[in-house]
Amino acid sequence: MAYTAEISRTNPACLIFLVDRSNSMADAIGGNVPQPKAAVVADAINRLLYELTIKCAKESGVRDYFQVAVIGYGQTVGSAFSGKLADRDLVPLSQIADNPARVDQRIKKVPDGAGGLVDTAVSFPIWLEPVTDGGTPMNRALQYAENLVARWVEEHPGGFPPIVLNLTDGESTDGDPTDSGYAICTHTTADGAALLFNLHVSAAGGEPVTFPHSDAALPDSHSRLLFAMSSQLPGHMRSYATTLGYRVSDETRGFVYNADISAVVQFLDIGTRSTDLR
Repeated sequence: MAYTAEISRTNPACLIFLVDRSNSMADAIGGNVPQPKAAVVADAINRLLYELTIKCAKESGVRDYFQVAVIGYGQTVGSAFSGKLADRDLVPLSQIADNPARVDQRIKKVPDGAGGLVDTAVSFPIWLEPVTDGGTPMNRALQYAENLVARWVEEHPGGFPPIVLNLTDGESTDGDPTDSGYAICTHTTADGAALLFNLHVSAAGGEPVTFPHSDAALPDSHSRLLFAMSSQLPGHMRSYATTLGYRVSDETRGFVYNADISAVVQFLDIGTRSTDLR
């Protein structure tokens, strides 16, 4: 069975986030909370990185079960890490844990022990800042990711296949990205082909189309293009999606259209779901 390779320090996994940083990402996301799309995406990725470092923490420190790249595309295409990790591509998780650009204090509601909730300040590390500048060179971003994927599978031929997650709000401004997207999935390890998942965020509001198995409910050629180049969800990700209440099938793809804040968070949670860590 594919996508069952053990993830360990000697056989780590690879996560690559592609983050649209075009001007339109400054617009508010759809839904009840009018936050800029760029801020919602940055918060979701920062939260996921923080939770990943906690998940991989042992008494000896954070173990390098993952290497992670965050690639921004807008005015330029390249590393979106801030601080000491700026200009780095694939970074071992322990170095991510040790090098946030800064640590914010966020307010979180927690149980007060008497059936109520109370506000408390919690630390929130920041690696990715919300940036909005330029067009949407998705084609170049996918080609950049393919180069990282090709290098990874050459160095880890028996590992869990790389996962590329593309988060965008618009159409590619540098040509049809289909071939570049498909090219990522031509790279394989002994455990299966690299995976490409796509998340579309918009200001439209309304219900997201989440993890569909066909493009029948999608409104335009752009959304159908993103769906077509999205990989089918592996079995363990489908199982996890089911526990969150999603209806899935063997044809379900790693794609969300018109995502709101909740859909962004769950997309990242499901799309980065790995097999057991050793």
